[in-house]
Amino acid sequence: MSMKQSKRIVIKIGSALIAPEQDGCRSRYLLSIAQFIVRCRARGIEVILVSSGSVAAGSHLFPNSDQPSIAVKKAMAAAGQTEMMATWDRFFDFPSAQILLTHGDLRDRERYTSIRETIFTLLDHGILPIINENDTVTTDDLKVGDNDNLSAMVAGAADADGLIICSDVSGLYNKNPNLHADAELISEVTEITEEIYDMAGCPTSKVGTGGMKTKIEAAEKATSHGIDTYIVNGFEETTFELLLAGKNPGTVFTAYDKPMQEAVHWMTHTASEQGELVVDSDYGSGENQVVGQLSGDEITEVKGEFSVGDTVLVRSKDGKRLAKATTNYSSCLLNFLTEHEEDPISERIQDSIGPVISEQDIALLEKS
Repeated sequence: MSMKQSKRIVIKIGSALIAPEQDGCRSRYLLSIAQFIVRCRARGIEVILVSSGSVAAGSHLFPNSDQPSIAVKKAMAAAGQTEMMATWDRFFDFPSAQILLTHGDLRDRERYTSIRETIFTLLDHGILPIINENDTVTTDDLKVGDNDNLSAMVAGAADADGLIICSDVSGLYNKNPNLHADAELISEVTEITEEIYDMAGCPTSKVGTGGMKTKIEAAEKATSHGIDTYIVNGFEETTFELLLAGKNPGTVFTAYDKPMQEAVHWMTHTASEQGELVVDSDYGSGENQVVGQLSGDEITEVKGEFSVGDTVLVRSKDGKRLAKATTNYSSCLLNFLTEHEEDPISERIQDSIGPVISEQDIALLEKS
């Protein structure tokens, strides 16, 4: 699908475009991106903007902070976020709205659904959602860590059909173009393999937190949800002219022919497992075998602490990752059941609650 056919897109902008010199926001590269957003909306294409840059935008307000502490970085994010939003707002004659997220928000199903509803409502009212990770409050346990993957999660949540990730290079090359003059741009990727990941190399920007690897990770998340994903050079004005003309100025990762259902995609690519359920190595074996619902007597070990409704990893004793699923039992109760398998009380508990995991709450994992 070309951009001309898209109905709803997510565009991700990195810190190097927002604050290239880390001395506040600059319009040098943002004007052409803003014009692209305006022209998309004029064509009836709904746009969601995922914008990095709060830390980079606010860093100049904290002198003598060459190696800032975590607390100072959070303060930079708080100060820079307002400047970044004000900068974007100056480009548009329509309203915008700020949404700040953590991975903790996205991996909780109830909050994730709330985020979806907010995005849809904003779009219905012609308001541009501008989304960033909430660096001011996030912790290592709660953060996504880079806005490439965040943009893919947002694209999935928003039921977008296109994702544009702006980079400082024109797309994915077969080798690092900064080191190899004969590097060739790969215009289309139909399947993301280990070979594709091997081409990613290392980050080149000193400002952002992601590199080509995180962009490929994002593409893998998005394409499995049926979202065509473009990695393009955000520093070149011609990039956006070509996109509007329905041409590919960089690398396009084509969407799956049969994308995952929304709930399964969320569990696979967004929800984080809070614990593990270990089953016999031959459980769920065989080509295309469906794990199906899981009962307590099929579990050999319970790892971690989790509550009812949390996401857990189901794996075999030999270490193979079989599935991610929503558990109907807490780790405390499961530990009791596995330790008292022959106790009649255990049977009565399982009869009253039902399976540990229900078939409709399972997302199979293809990769071990």
